[in-house]
Amino acid sequence: MDLEFDVVEFEATDHVAEGEAAPAFTRPLVNDEYWEDVPLAALLEEPPVVLVFHPMDGSFPATYVWNEIADREWHESATVVGVSISTPYAHKRLIESEGLEAYRLYSDPSNEIAREYGVAHDLDGMAGIEEPRPAVFVLDGEGVVEDAWVATEWPEFPEYDEIEAAIESL
Repeated sequence: MDLEFDVVEFEATDHVAEGEAAPAFTRPLVNDEYWEDVPLAALLEEPPVVLVFHPMDGSFPATYVWNEIADREWHESATVVGVSISTPYAHKRLIESEGLEAYRLYSDPSNEIAREYGVAHDLDGMAGIEEPRPAVFVLDGEGVVEDAWVATEWPEFPEYDEIEAAIESL
């Protein structure tokens, strides 16, 4: 079965860049057992921190990205968390269905975090609905962005090898 996708170019974005401070936030952070409000600052105590912005849970891109990250075992050398508009319930289902127990996912249904990071994307044909475009930010213990990858089209997937090199350099 061949999958075909229409490539959609994203508009240019003024996203958080390398050398800039990552915007602070607090949202429900979901793991395989429960969720609780956790500030980003709490995660910075165990650097590096990798923020993975992804589309809604259950979408092919979200599943593909998380399976690749799990296969590469980024959790062995970084605190890796996702950010999506999906609810805590949807995050728990994704964690369970894909075996992502080593990872936690922030629930941000308002997409406010993506807007603060400059990676919000209006979904085509859905008035008032947006989600994060795929993006990965590697943060040091001070919350400074050491590496930033942001998709320029859909579907587009992270530069995994480059992100791994950034993680290992910290």
